[in-house]
Amino acid sequence: MRVYSIPMRTRFRGVTRREGVLIEGPAGWGEFSPFAEYGPAECARWLAAAREAAFEGWPAPVRDRIPVNATIPAVGPERAFALTKESGCRTAKVKVAERGQSDADDMARVEAVRDAIGPDGRVRIDVNGGWDVDRAARMIRALDRWELEYAEQPCATLEELARVRRLVDVPIAADESIRRAEDPLKVRAAGAADVAVLKVQPLGGVAAALRVAEACGLPVVVSSAVETSVGLAAGVALAAALPELRYACGLGTLSLLEGDVAAEPLRPVAGEIKVRRPAVDAGALDRWAGPEAAWRERALAAQEHLGGPAVIGAAP
Repeated sequence: MRVYSIPMRTRFRGVTRREGVLIEGPAGWGEFSPFAEYGPAECARWLAAAREAAFEGWPAPVRDRIPVNATIPAVGPERAFALTKESGCRTAKVKVAERGQSDADDMARVEAVRDAIGPDGRVRIDVNGGWDVDRAARMIRALDRWELEYAEQPCATLEELARVRRLVDVPIAADESIRRAEDPLKVRAAGAADVAVLKVQPLGGVAAALRVAEACGLPVVVSSAVETSVGLAAGVALAAALPELRYACGLGTLSLLEGDVAAEPLRPVAGEIKVRRPAVDAGALDRWAGPEAAWRERALAAQEHLGGPAVIGAAP
């Protein structure tokens, strides 16, 4: 078990350092990096994904490259323009509804990204459940002047998503309503989304996420939980195994971190990531090592909820 702690380039959803646990097994390395507010029951799914990666492996791919979007944090318009240009991606996901920012800030950022990516690029927004129904409908209509591909999780609940979906012409994507739900399939039954955003760790692994994709019957976007290349490799494996991949995936997120643990990080080239499993670099593990005690405690609590073969041992 190795703990990493890597600074974020820009504050992202309130996080300034990304931390987690890397586990090595016969199938390779797995990542366990639930966010700080998650309790043991929710963390158990994240640990299941790490166990799968380290001890079981992933399905065979049906494609060798994954198109990805640029992820633009809640920065000013000039920085948003530059990040979009630097990414080389033809799709950009723009964070909006950041606490302490205004609707005008969001509009300026989306406009800058559209200017940077050009008329043929695709622009999507990610709200992280930050709006109520009325504000969501108003803002989605306003931001659609820059031709939105979709709006991701504009409201917190399934009922709100379904109401917004009936009020706007822009497709609605569900993220938190899938990855943090006891039943991730309720999103389709509720008529709450046009697109399913799937993340491997929160859903319990690649195989589990594939089952959700098949059962929900919606077009899928595979996204990351802002992981190192170890965690991203699981997302790439999921995207590579899907029978159909209509949208660019949110797997180009290493640009949000100051460093990585892989010898050859999973960074996009010309808007694509090659399907591969990068080797972990021992020097990088030492460089970005984080405090172990608290993470071991979290992992052991998650393991108790998960059951099955142990992947984390008690401290020596």
